[in-house]
Amino acid sequence: MKLAVVVLISGSGSNLQALIDQSLHGAIDVEIKAVISNKSDAYGLERAKSAGIPAHALSHKDFDSRDSFDNALQSLIDQYNPELVVLAGFMRILTEDFTRHYEGRMLNIHPSLLPKFKGLDTHKRAIEANEKEHGVSVHFVSAELDAGAVILQAKTNIEANDTPETLANKVHALEHKIYPLSVHWFAQKRLTFDNGKAFLDNKALPTTGITYHTDLS
Repeated sequence: MKLAVVVLISGSGSNLQALIDQSLHGAIDVEIKAVISNKSDAYGLERAKSAGIPAHALSHKDFDSRDSFDNALQSLIDQYNPELVVLAGFMRILTEDFTRHYEGRMLNIHPSLLPKFKGLDTHKRAIEANEKEHGVSVHFVSAELDAGAVILQAKTNIEANDTPETLANKVHALEHKIYPLSVHWFAQKRLTFDNGKAFLDNKALPTTGITYHTDLS
């Protein structure tokens, strides 16, 4: 049985495309049941439609509170009975009730080496802080922003001539490697969550997760 997944997006959906491609090629044993965006013009919705995946736009602007939007979003997601919810550039701060409902079965990818640079503008902030390296983290979602248990990180050097744009491009390339891998581990039941901690093959992961290398599978 393939793992039932719902993906949430707000933008172009490049990580969504990486998941679609790897699922179609059998590299990850998942079935993306639906893609949902809070923005109707998100290009990721077109990616979903091209792959024959149900695509929904649910605008947060149509709701009078964060709670009411999250309640509607949860209802829409749960129509598909997902075993995993994947946030792929979903630019919303989620309510505690929503994150608790999906605890241990919702992943996010964040463009920094957590716990460094939570929030926005991570590439610019890393350069301004004179960091020598930067990267991306996959983590379980918790009520606190970008603070859930880290699963996997990938790193790249920050060169003297790097700009936020060039650094973002390097990080995007890493995202497309480690997000499908993390989802694959979850589908294999190798990746689990218990009492606020991430486990791989029944071993608790360090606070910064595993560092990606090409031998990981």
